[in-house]
Amino acid sequence: MPILKSLGLADSKMSRAGTLPLRSSRNPFEEASGLEEEEAGELEALPNGTSCRRRATLEKLAGLAPFRLGRTPGRRAGSPGDGQPRSFLGRVLTPGIRRSSADFGLLARLQGTRAQGDEEAAGEAARRLAFLRLGRGPKPRRASLAERVVPAGEAAPEPPPKVPEPPKIKEPLSVLEILSLIQQRELARADEHILELEAEELASSGGGAPGPPKAEGAGGGRRARDVALLYEALQRELWALVRETLAGPGPGAGAGPGAVAQLGQVLVQEEAADGRRGPEAARKLRARWAEAVARAARERLEAAAPGAPGGLAGQLEALRGRLLEDMGVVRGRLAPSYPAGLGAFGVYLRGYHGALAEWIGAAARRRLPLADRYALLHWHNQVYPREVLGLVDMVALENGELEPLLSPGTVRGLEDECVTDVKAQTRAALLRVLQEDAGHWAGAEDRSSNLAQDVCELLEEHTERAPRISQEFGERMAHCCLGGLAEFLQSFQQRVERFHENPGVRELLPDTYISRTISLVNCGPPLRALAERLARVGPPESEPAREAAASALDRVTRLCHRILTDLLFQELQPHFSKLMRRKWLSSSEALDGIVGTLGAKALALRRMQDEPYQELVAELHRRALVEYVRPLFRGRLRCGSARTRSRVAGRLREDAAQLQRLFRRLESQASWLDAVVPRLAEVLHLEDTPSIQMEVGMLVRDYPDIRARKQTSSHRKPRAGGRGAARRQEGPAQLGSRGGHGDTHGHTGAHALGQWQAPFRS
Repeated sequence: MPILKSLGLADSKMSRAGTLPLRSSRNPFEEASGLEEEEAGELEALPNGTSCRRRATLEKLAGLAPFRLGRTPGRRAGSPGDGQPRSFLGRVLTPGIRRSSADFGLLARLQGTRAQGDEEAAGEAARRLAFLRLGRGPKPRRASLAERVVPAGEAAPEPPPKVPEPPKIKEPLSVLEILSLIQQRELARADEHILELEAEELASSGGGAPGPPKAEGAGGGRRARDVALLYEALQRELWALVRETLAGPGPGAGAGPGAVAQLGQVLVQEEAADGRRGPEAARKLRARWAEAVARAARERLEAAAPGAPGGLAGQLEALRGRLLEDMGVVRGRLAPSYPAGLGAFGVYLRGYHGALAEWIGAAARRRLPLADRYALLHWHNQVYPREVLGLVDMVALENGELEPLLSPGTVRGLEDECVTDVKAQTRAALLRVLQEDAGHWAGAEDRSSNLAQDVCELLEEHTERAPRISQEFGERMAHCCLGGLAEFLQSFQQRVERFHENPGVRELLPDTYISRTISLVNCGPPLRALAERLARVGPPESEPAREAAASALDRVTRLCHRILTDLLFQELQPHFSKLMRRKWLSSSEALDGIVGTLGAKALALRRMQDEPYQELVAELHRRALVEYVRPLFRGRLRCGSARTRSRVAGRLREDAAQLQRLFRRLESQASWLDAVVPRLAEVLHLEDTPSIQMEVGMLVRDYPDIRARKQTSSHRKPRAGGRGAARRQEGPAQLGSRGGHGDTHGHTGAHALGQWQAPFRS
């Protein structure tokens, strides 16, 4: 108690209703009643003899760092007051002035030199302060100001009305703080502060539109350089964000729609600011954004193409996959995050389209092989419009349709190169195939020829690919291939003629020779069909080439048919020599031999294609009838009596029926020839000369040899009609001049027919 009295403490039982104690406690471990009293009053010595000023010194040592809160007169550092705690630079600089990048350079230098010593001093001071606080013990409860002023039992007065605090002035951010926002990708906030800094620079420079960004070394104030550097940093982050958001599931996927939305907000803010700056000073970040999208698209496409296998076709397929993948990301994740007014999807689509056009153009300028050139044209004309742009909403484009990837001149040049290469390659390949196949014609082994199949495959490879690229290109390629086919068929015709003229082929077995000739004839129909198809697809100027090809095939077919017919009738000639003799009237041996030989040879002839086979059978039909009636026209058999003529007529009818059955079995289409022999039998029954002359005239009119040729090959020899008509007009006149001499003998009809054996000769 004496100690308490010596320290000046009042008795606890003393009434406190009177006045407030005027004397503060001298206890060093007790908090002062007010900061002003502690700092303004004299600090006396503690009971242990030490000065109270030492505690204040330790507290200052513990709480102060080189740039911690400063001390304001009349209160302790860091205590609540009118304003917020202020930093070192805040106390040095005038409030409301933005700190520039140079201020933070000073701060960095000071902190760099004193960082280590400050850390050690702060740590030691914190340990000493903790020890002192432990010695003071718990804080005693002090009476509140209301308890001291208001006596017990009385009501507390009404609190005074609160005075509204003045609005706090927002302190502008420094350049480094704005840069920190950019690095943290708070891009919209950073852009707002940059715009404020730019406005301050404009106001300090005396008005006018702000100029374009200046380099670090350009003339101008520090603030203008700060604005330029901040815009450079902002754009670096913006365009890096554009690249990262296109990276798919990689690092860019972590950017999220929020970062993309900030990018779009920056573009909107800058576009509005460009309206205030004017056209000359506009920064045009929206246009630079489109350029950044194009650069990112170019990087994405270039990264996808080189590693693809399969040459240029594989690279184009990899580009298609990358385009579909990235445009799916743009449509589903990126475009919805941008503001609607920016048209983000159209910007990305145009960026990828432009990057792809550069890649395709560079590929087209290289010297490509024919297969790669085909692949490039097909991808340009069909795959990209159908499988890439066909899946895109073209209405989203602001400026209408996209430009073509390649100019029309470039596409035409690629097509010309393709046509030139096809012309050279196919002609060389066709001649090589012909030479290889012709080397086996004179061989003794019986082997099938694949000449027509090889030729069709060589040409159809190009004639089928070209129309899938474009109709015009298909027409040009068809005309080119038809010209090459016509030249090949002319060479083929010459090789066939030399083969049959070669005396060495006579050494071949007849069956081998016939089989080889049939294989040559079989080349005609598929090659003829190919020529007709190419002529239909090609332009009108392809008609001369089609006629040349058809003419060469006709010559080959006629030559082979003539050779086969000659070979067959050489074997049949002994049987035809027995016709129209006395023994023939009583025996069918000669005709049975003819029918049997023709039936046996028909098995080999059936290996021929349908069209040339029908032509060959029709020729055999005609030739057989000519050889059959030739002896009768030559007067080999004399019919001196009516009985003889009747027997000859009956025999003719029987042979005609047997020949008709034979050629029906051989599927001959020349059924009009079946009536020749029966009409000759009817002529033999006539007695008067005028009737014979009339029937012979009608027979010559209906069955001249040239008429028979015209029926079997009218579509091969269009000039035959005129010559046949002349022969038909000439026949009755000659018949009339000869018939005037009349023959009273019984063989008058046979003699008249003998005078007209020429029209039925082969």
